[in-house]
Amino acid sequence: MKDKSLESIGEFGLIDIIKNNFNVKNNSSIVGIGDDSAVISKSKDEYFLISSDMLIEGIHFDLTYHPLKHLGYKAVSTNLSDIYSMNGFANQITINLGLSNRFSLNAIQEFHKGVKIACKEYKIDLVGGDTTSSKTGLIISVSAIGNVLKKKLTLRKTAKKNDIICVSGDLGRSYLGLQILEREKSVFFSNPEMQPELSNYKDLIEKQLKPKARKDLIEKFAEINIIPNSMIDISDGLASDLIHLSIQSKLGVKIYEEKLPILKSTILTANELNLNPTTCALNGGEDYELLFSVNEKDYNTLRDNGIDVTSIGYFTSNEKCTLVSKEDEIISLKAQGWKHF
Repeated sequence: MKDKSLESIGEFGLIDIIKNNFNVKNNSSIVGIGDDSAVISKSKDEYFLISSDMLIEGIHFDLTYHPLKHLGYKAVSTNLSDIYSMNGFANQITINLGLSNRFSLNAIQEFHKGVKIACKEYKIDLVGGDTTSSKTGLIISVSAIGNVLKKKLTLRKTAKKNDIICVSGDLGRSYLGLQILEREKSVFFSNPEMQPELSNYKDLIEKQLKPKARKDLIEKFAEINIIPNSMIDISDGLASDLIHLSIQSKLGVKIYEEKLPILKSTILTANELNLNPTTCALNGGEDYELLFSVNEKDYNTLRDNGIDVTSIGYFTSNEKCTLVSKEDEIISLKAQGWKHF
């Protein structure tokens, strides 16, 4: 049989192959491969949550315009996002670094300044890791450890028919920030401080370089006693992550273009770059907002408490994933976001 390339299989195809070869056998392993975090038995009332992620120079970041301090922060916050998307809270992280000989001690200390800022902001501890040499640039691997009450654990596969689909914050801003940085790479490299040419795009660039994990939303859920029926963080793009929820919950989704939360600055920049703002919101990725579903009663509670979420559609029983355009055209959603291979 002809061997397949990783590009033809794709990240999620590879994950499925690995998952099918490793069955969960220990009673303490509650949820294994396939969700944002692994779920491990902790006590009568709680689970451990464990997530792991990598950032590779030249694939996930470009040091031409990504300051090391911001990169340290981003490496932490994007990993914590996987813990929060399970409706839990992070407590510790470990960081593994692969370093080429072009990195000085000062450079690595600058990276860890960003890590320290994130640790302070999210109230977590750096408790270990590893370092080694690398011939391919900077390699960052972060693992996060947290916990969640058993009754509050939220998975991808537990959406319910007619659930209202919600998203926190706004969409597409991180992708547009990346496009601006790529366009202005030479300017940014000549002076790492924000240039006048880039000042109009500060919010977009900051969303790309230093994204926030939405711990605040999980705290709000706890405060008003809301437990989402399903949840995922938006890392690969809204369309891709909606499809993850759809497949795992065995339900369809219908969302509406006019309801997508896109800032005016995002729309203006997209138009400037001859990009479709809706396409940026659907497929851009790296927003690290939370995408979740709730019943109508809980949605009304969220709205009544002024929580920063937008309803964009609902789950259906037909297992089709569709977008209703502003012209009432029905469009099939496709996973066209970030590709790892």
